[in-house]
Amino acid sequence: MKYHTQGLAFPYFVAALALFLVQVLAGLLAGAIYVFPNFLSEMAPFHIIRMIHTNALLVWLLLGYFGASYFLIPEESEREIHSPKLAWLQLGVFVFAALAAVGSYLSGVHEGREFLEQPFWVKILMVIAFVIFIYNITMTVLKGRKTVVSIVLLLGLWGAAIFFMFAFYNPDNLAVDKLYWWWVVHVWVEGVWELIMAAMLAFLLIKLTGVDREVIEKWLYVIVGFSLFSGLLGTGHHYYWIGAPEYWHWIGIIFSFLEVVPFFAMMLWAFYLVKKSGRNHPNKAAILWSLGCPVMAFVGAGLLGLMHSFPSINFYTHGTQLTAAHGHLAFYGAYVMLNLAFFTYALPALRKLQPFNQALNIWSFWLMNAAMIGITFALIFAGILQTHLQRVLEMGYMQVQSQIELFYWLRLGSGVFFIIGALLFIYSALGPAREKALSSSYAH
Repeated sequence: MKYHTQGLAFPYFVAALALFLVQVLAGLLAGAIYVFPNFLSEMAPFHIIRMIHTNALLVWLLLGYFGASYFLIPEESEREIHSPKLAWLQLGVFVFAALAAVGSYLSGVHEGREFLEQPFWVKILMVIAFVIFIYNITMTVLKGRKTVVSIVLLLGLWGAAIFFMFAFYNPDNLAVDKLYWWWVVHVWVEGVWELIMAAMLAFLLIKLTGVDREVIEKWLYVIVGFSLFSGLLGTGHHYYWIGAPEYWHWIGIIFSFLEVVPFFAMMLWAFYLVKKSGRNHPNKAAILWSLGCPVMAFVGAGLLGLMHSFPSINFYTHGTQLTAAHGHLAFYGAYVMLNLAFFTYALPALRKLQPFNQALNIWSFWLMNAAMIGITFALIFAGILQTHLQRVLEMGYMQVQSQIELFYWLRLGSGVFFIIGALLFIYSALGPAREKALSSSYAH
């Protein structure tokens, strides 16, 4: 660890992993409700559990991005973070907002808009925390060395802050509401978050492979260009059935194809650089996560997203379990694995240790990936059967649900294995290290 303020990342990572555990526990409970419909129906109904599951996901991913920024920006900018006090204030405000949101949901207080259910005052707190963060990071970058990695990261973070503003616009007209709702929900995860992903992955590849920075930055330019170009107009595949003009069908088809390109490029990029370097980096687990991330992102966000983005297919599959299959693997592959890769790389340095507990970490990698593949395939088969029975044969909703119950059991079983993998990762990252602290270039 070269700069003292890189230590600010540690409490962010701890908070992120705590909420990660909350998220997967809520997901397991939601999966259980699918097979035991009356489970927790009085104490915490399904829609509340689902809110906690999806909102905890978004919040812990953001905490991971914040922590990663505080870790990598000092190295990229070659200077300390502008204000450590502001970073601590930001963490306090953001974590309080997250806990307040969960408390509000359990009390039945929420705005009801999917993924944006946070009460108005909680959204205000989140914006305050985001503004503090953007100011702190921007001032650090402006006063230090400017690199492609830091500029792309900054662009993605600014984009995330700006597009969250549309969460406050809630028009009475449902079609208009959905038009702008996607400007947060889609543009975040399929637009500006891809810039954050590319920048964080570039930093990891620079550190893990030792390949010349200029080579990595050339790839980064290509990926960023395609991400912005395709991600913004790719929103069109969400406009098919909300009353938008029909030309969005064509825009949706064309840019859905192009949205696959940056994920495919990131996958090629990572494997090419690791192979080219031939470097034997001590942190094998971080390399594994860094390679697995773009592969699972390409399959989940790219291929599964494209699979039902065509209007002729989406007409039947929209809102079925196929959407859930895509959403689970896309978020896990692109953003969950990205954060876990960064934690695996940075936490040993933050704890002033050589890479530790790697065997446990690698086991958690294979357990979580196998479990997520199980969840995804269960939902894919459930979605295909649901589409045919409900949308083609026009069977009743509850009758269809009884026909696909087996796949809900398979998802629940996979979820149990996933949470075991998650616990294993948290223990390997934050638990006692088997190796003694060593004064090496990696640790310091």
